[in-house]
Amino acid sequence: MAKVHLIKIAHGRSGDKGKGSNVGIIARHPDIYPFLKEKLTSKVVKAYMKNICKGDVERYELPNISALNFILNDSLDGGGTVSLKLDAQGKTHALTLLRMKLDVPDELLELVE
Repeated sequence: MAKVHLIKIAHGRSGDKGKGSNVGIIARHPDIYPFLKEKLTSKVVKAYMKNICKGDVERYELPNISALNFILNDSLDGGGTVSLKLDAQGKTHALTLLRMKLDVPDELLELVE
């Protein structure tokens, strides 16, 4: 078991959805997906992103592409056209989440090395 950044086992993509952001986290190997599904709950993501996301976090599972999609409601101060935030479109939100550290079993880490 090793504590590593999420980016070691997944990649991500994000953008804006009105006043919320959309963060997709994709397993780097299909066998990592069940681990992500267990560990990356809406509650965990909400706690980690608490300084960005002021609303609820919704999670959608996409097992066919080994991905999880999160909607971070009320994370953009109204959205790109009305916000004074530096990143009013949520483009950096996936990278922020990928900086989260997780205890990952060695056998999963071997899949991405």
